[in-house]
Amino acid sequence: MTVPAGAARSSEPLTVCIIAAEASGDHLGAALMRALKSRHHALRLIGVGRGEMANEGLQSLRPGEPLALIGFGVITHLPAILRYIRDVADRVVAARPDVLVIIDSPELTHRIAKRVRKASPSIPIVDYVSPSVWAWRPGRARAMRAYVDHVLALLPFEPQAHERLGGPPCSYVGHPLIEQLDRLRPNAGEAARRLADPPVVVALPGSRAGEIRRMTAVFGEAVALVRDRAGPIDVVVPTVPQLENSVQAATAGWTVRPRVVVSPAEKWAAFRTARAALAKSGTVTLELALAGVPTVAAYKVSLLDEMIARAAINVPSIILANLVIGENVVPELLQRDCTPRNLADALTPLLVDSAERRRQVEAFARLDSIMETGTAEPSGRAADIVLSYLTK
Repeated sequence: MTVPAGAARSSEPLTVCIIAAEASGDHLGAALMRALKSRHHALRLIGVGRGEMANEGLQSLRPGEPLALIGFGVITHLPAILRYIRDVADRVVAARPDVLVIIDSPELTHRIAKRVRKASPSIPIVDYVSPSVWAWRPGRARAMRAYVDHVLALLPFEPQAHERLGGPPCSYVGHPLIEQLDRLRPNAGEAARRLADPPVVVALPGSRAGEIRRMTAVFGEAVALVRDRAGPIDVVVPTVPQLENSVQAATAGWTVRPRVVVSPAEKWAAFRTARAALAKSGTVTLELALAGVPTVAAYKVSLLDEMIARAAINVPSIILANLVIGENVVPELLQRDCTPRNLADALTPLLVDSAERRRQVEAFARLDSIMETGTAEPSGRAADIVLSYLTK
C-alpha cells in the first residue's frame, strides 16, 4: 500500500483516541483502526467502542458498553448521562492523545468533545460523520468550529454545506456502503433473475418496533394491489433476528405471503435479485440505489412529529438517495400520501420497462461518479486525514 504524504511510517509512539457510541459508529471505528494500523506501525489506539473496535485492539478508557443518547428515557437518565460524559472526557484528557476522533452520535460525542476542548485545547478533534446540519439546526455547523478541527463527511454534498453554513473544514471521505458494492450488485445469474418472473419485490417497513407497527399493514395492502394488477410477485421482507417474531406476526395477515429473511447474506441476495422495492425512508434507500433497484419510499409518523419535522427540516427530499443524486428520482409518499393505492400506483410501473423505471435506473448509474466509488476506500481516506493531524 502506498503511504500518503504526511503519513509516513514512524517509530514514534502516537496515540489516537476514538469515541463511538452505537453499533454503526463501532463499525466505522473498526475500519478506521484497520486503516490507521496499515499506515502507521507505532500507534496506540484507545477510546470507547463496542465489539468490532475491541477486536481490532482498542484499549478501552472505560469499562462497559458505551452510552448512546437515543430514544426515550433521556430526561429520566440525565444525571447518569452527564456523569458519563464528564467521566469519558476526563479520561480522554488524562490520556493526552495526539488526536481525538469522535464518531457520529452527536448528542453524546459532541458533548464529550466540548469538554475535552475546554480542558485541553491542544488536542486536535476530528468528527467522523457530519451531523445533518444541511437538513435541520443549521446553526450547529458554525458552533462546531469551537471544538472540531475537521469533519469527515460520508455524503458528497456535505463539504459544500459546511462551507455555506460557516462550519469547520470538511472533507468527503465516502460512505461505508462504497466498501460493500460487491454485496449489493448482482452477478450475471442474479441480473437475469431480476428480469425473470415472478419478479422479486423487496419490502422494508423499518428497523424499529414503532416503524413496523406503522408501516407493515399499509405495505401489505400495497403489495396485494400490485399483485392484482401485475400478476404473481415474490415478496421478500428483510429484518434482523431480534425483530423476526414481530415482523412475522405483522405480516401474517398479508394476502401476498412474504419470505421473511434475517441474515445479512439473505438481505443482500434479495437486493441483488430484486426488480423493485418498497422501503421506509432512510439509509436503505441509498443501499437500494447503489444496488440498482428502483424504489418507492414511504413514511408515516404521528401528527405531532410531522408538525415538528415540517418546522425544523429544510431539504427538498427526505430520501437519502435523492439528496445524494441531487434530483428527486425516488418517489416519496409521506403521511397522508402514504396509502396502499398511492404506493401501488408508484410501485407497479417499476416492474416493467417503463419511463419511471428507466429514470431511476439511469440516475442510479450516476452514483459511482457522484460518490467516487472505485477510488480510495472511505476508511483509508479518513485515516489519512486523521494521521495528518498526528504529524502536524
